[in-house]
Amino acid sequence: MKTLYGIQYLRAFAALAVVVFHATEKSGEHFAIGAAGVDVFFVISGFIMWVISERRPMTPQSFLVDRLCRIAPSYWLVTAIMIAGAMAGLFPNLQLTTSHILASLFFIPAQSPSTGDIWPVLVQGWTLNFEIFFYVLFAGALFLPRKWRLPFLFGLFGGFFLAGQILQPATPALYTYTRPIIVEFLGGVFLAELWLRRWIAGISLGLACVGASLSGFAAIYLMGAEFNAGICGPLALMLVYGMVSLEADGGLGRVPLLTYLGDASYSIYLWHTLAISVVAKAGQMMGFSSVLIVPAGVVAGVAGGTMAYELIEKPLRKLFTGWRSKEGTLARRAS
Repeated sequence: MKTLYGIQYLRAFAALAVVVFHATEKSGEHFAIGAAGVDVFFVISGFIMWVISERRPMTPQSFLVDRLCRIAPSYWLVTAIMIAGAMAGLFPNLQLTTSHILASLFFIPAQSPSTGDIWPVLVQGWTLNFEIFFYVLFAGALFLPRKWRLPFLFGLFGGFFLAGQILQPATPALYTYTRPIIVEFLGGVFLAELWLRRWIAGISLGLACVGASLSGFAAIYLMGAEFNAGICGPLALMLVYGMVSLEADGGLGRVPLLTYLGDASYSIYLWHTLAISVVAKAGQMMGFSSVLIVPAGVVAGVAGGTMAYELIEKPLRKLFTGWRSKEGTLARRAS
């Protein structure tokens, strides 16, 4: 699939927003709107999966295997580090139970024994529970002819959303899978279909969409307003639509740093909290103010994530790609 630089830049900015959110939180400050980077990630995920399935036809099985090989190994490694750290007493507030560890490793929503929230051992892994849910539903759509896939996804996601609004389920799994935020994946799929059909805005409207979205996020932050998926979802959709519209009309060029950070965004997202925790703890012990701790934490989080991208994610991806290529070759020879 040809690189969409606008999507890469949004992945970079979404990851940075989450890093700033956690850096400020660890230092006692507040940048809650940074958490909306997750909404942007979810829209982008729907967009990318739909475009990939169109440009590179695949079976449901190969799709799921590809996605698991992409996200699971790095996540399992960070989770193992968290578990080892907790057992060594490095994370005194992290309580472990066998059931919660297994649920975390297998992407099953479960209540954390530490806080009671529906979080895995690695807190930011809660978004991966949604990602896996989306992948499973998306794989189901791949069984169908192309023309029925979009209606199928609309029906499924709409059904889960309505079930959540009507039934108000309390169990962790059902509560998670019926939250309004799941619709953001569907929104990304819809935008991708518009992109593929070239039903997109020009540069002027694209700029207006990007500006309106960023203004909306800024207004939430400046006013200290409450926000949720019902607010951030449409803003994220507007942002993604504006960016791909700009790119379609040649309004975006390649920015190497942002492209690289977009590539590394998953590792940054997974690993940044470990680096931020170290910096925040050290800064507080030395009596530094949040004015110094926050930027230091952001730099450490991004640096730690990019190191993990180079030393862990890329080698693992190469390993699994080679393994899958070998499996494919053997299967063709056997047939």
